[in-house]
Amino acid sequence: MPQRSKQGEEACSEKPMNPILINPRNIRSCHVIQKTIFAAMFKKAHSAIVLLAIMMVFAGCSKYQKVLKSNDFEKKFEMAKVYYDNGKYQKAFPLFEELITVFRGTSKAEDVYYYYAYCNYHLGDYMLAGYHFDNFVKTFPRGSRAEDGQFMNAKCYFLDSADPSLDQASTTKAIDELQLFINKYPESPKVDECNDLIDRLRFKLETKAYNGAKLYYRLGEYKAAIFALRNMLKEFPDTKFSEEISFMILRSSYLLADNSIDEKKMERFEKTLQECDDFIEKYPRSSDVKNAESIKEDSKRQLEKLKNLRDGI
Repeated sequence: MPQRSKQGEEACSEKPMNPILINPRNIRSCHVIQKTIFAAMFKKAHSAIVLLAIMMVFAGCSKYQKVLKSNDFEKKFEMAKVYYDNGKYQKAFPLFEELITVFRGTSKAEDVYYYYAYCNYHLGDYMLAGYHFDNFVKTFPRGSRAEDGQFMNAKCYFLDSADPSLDQASTTKAIDELQLFINKYPESPKVDECNDLIDRLRFKLETKAYNGAKLYYRLGEYKAAIFALRNMLKEFPDTKFSEEISFMILRSSYLLADNSIDEKKMERFEKTLQECDDFIEKYPRSSDVKNAESIKEDSKRQLEKLKNLRDGI
């Protein structure tokens, strides 16, 4: 083992490093260098990951393009199903669309068209999906999937039905299609779901009718409001708006009488009294009972005045 010289030992023992003499700038410089090196390494690693991801995307696109351009229709059919099963409906859609013509009249035609209709459904094009499900049932009426096709046709109409503020022709059509399914497949396990969807659609119609009738009421068109509100109760006897509608009819009757010409006031105030009695009897715990009683008392006073004028008192 080599021996230290005494001079070296003395130098080491006599002059230990003074930490106060260390230049802080050198420490900061080291930290900056370390950060720079780390950032460069991270940037390279990140760039490599991004590059790898891009390469994978291009490889996937390249593979899909090969499938898309392939004339091996059996393989194309299998790949279309793989894309579909993995939820890649955007990729499966053009493949099935092409195969409809290719496999028409073959044993695979039903499968291809069934998948194609569902691709439209999963891509959110309910109108087109409904059309294809309907056409699927007409094309393969004895197929094992005819029942499901009939149901999906009705469900697409349900999903495509308009908001209550808009025209409700699509809602009425959806109800008709769901009822058709129930009539055609009364033992189907989907009947309960159909009934639930019909209830939800009828509530849309109910809301549309309610908003329309209430608009007449707000605009002061009391005669039209009474007519519309009564029609709603006839069409939707179980409506949750029943109490509110009944009170609006009562109050509309009163305001119509109050704003009528003298020749019609007596008859209309008498009608208002009947509306008050009917409301109080039907909804004795309603928060509007006091209002109904107040309207009733005022109507009596108005009738008394009209009778006195008639009799010359």
